[in-house]
Amino acid sequence: MSNSSSITEFLLLAFADTRELQLLHFWLFLGIYLAALLANGLIITAIACDHHLHTPMYFFLLNLSILDLGSISTTVPKAMANSLWDTRAISYTGCAAQVFFFFFLISAEYSLLTVMSYDRYVAICQPLHYGTLLGSRACVHMAPAAWGSGFLTAVLHTANTFSIPLCQGNAVDQFFCEVPQVLKLSCSDTYLREVGLIILSCFLGFGCFLFIVLSYVQIFRAVLRIPSEQGRQKAFSMCLPHLAVVSLFITTGLFAHLKPPLHLPPSLDLVAAVLYSVVPPTLNPLIYSMRNQELKDAVRKMMAGCLSAAIDCLHSSATDCLCMS
Repeated sequence: MSNSSSITEFLLLAFADTRELQLLHFWLFLGIYLAALLANGLIITAIACDHHLHTPMYFFLLNLSILDLGSISTTVPKAMANSLWDTRAISYTGCAAQVFFFFFLISAEYSLLTVMSYDRYVAICQPLHYGTLLGSRACVHMAPAAWGSGFLTAVLHTANTFSIPLCQGNAVDQFFCEVPQVLKLSCSDTYLREVGLIILSCFLGFGCFLFIVLSYVQIFRAVLRIPSEQGRQKAFSMCLPHLAVVSLFITTGLFAHLKPPLHLPPSLDLVAAVLYSVVPPTLNPLIYSMRNQELKDAVRKMMAGCLSAAIDCLHSSATDCLCMS
């Protein structure tokens, strides 16, 4: 292939060669995807419907769940379809769209996680100033800023990546269209422009990570001054899982985009991609809800209301049928 204009489709990396393992991958990813859809969907619905949860913390959590749903829906369904139908193909336009939406949602999510660490810092370390520092006006500015930064990042990376001539075939060594893997197909030095942009983005991401870590250092210092051991355990149980997932997200993402050009096994890249693209959207709902009694109560109340409405609907339908007979 002489250049990117002659490429009509890319070939993604297959998870397995045998049909049995392909189907196993399909069912495994289907289970993960449905779990992410259910968990994030419950959080979104509960926060939107319960006015008691209309606070800055839950507003940011609502945005995070929307971003999680979008990011995992960008990559996993296509990988499942390829495994189910025993194919590797993705169209050129589909690949570009996947790069754009993935960068958009992942970048916005990382910015939002930075904002959420600041929210927790203010709530725990400066509770008397919480209403001033994180009022409704601040939330209205912070959340759109996170989405806007993700959109700008996605536009820059997508435009740079797909303006580069490609002549090294069309096989992408990843289960979705990942920018570093597409750049391997380049046959021009212009790809260095995108590499420079990736390095700049990773440095900015690392700066956000340092901000998150420093925020949690201050949070842990404040938590250690809590006289109640039960209170300290509760605070640590809420903060440590969040910090662990953020650390996993940034370290695997940096590895995928900044690793040296060595001949590493494709399975290593595959594992890293799953860890930063599939695991966080699935675990985030559990981390933010399993220790949050208000959110659990709202979900139970919502599910009880839905169940009651369904029972009433069935009862009324049965009554109508008896009357007609």
